[in-house]
Amino acid sequence: MILRKLYLRLTGDAPCALLVETVTEYLEGTMPARERARFERHLAACASCVDYVAQLRRAIALSGRITVDDVDTLPEKARQELLDAFREFHATR
Repeated sequence: MILRKLYLRLTGDAPCALLVETVTEYLEGTMPARERARFERHLAACASCVDYVAQLRRAIALSGRITVDDVDTLPEKARQELLDAFREFHATR
């Protein structure tokens, strides 16, 4: 966090790599106002990052609608991969 703030202070911009690292703060509305302004300036100039943020918003919206029945109807291989991914995620936290 400190290095990111230092980088932003020195460059005045948020390149794509930093945008990816900070997009959660942006979407959750927890990003400080100055960083948010830089983030949005980068979005104004970078169509790829606009697409990335839109994809994340869509994934968030869709994931809130997944039910147990949806998971149960997946093919067994896909279901197992999804469950393994969740287990791995929780094991690393």
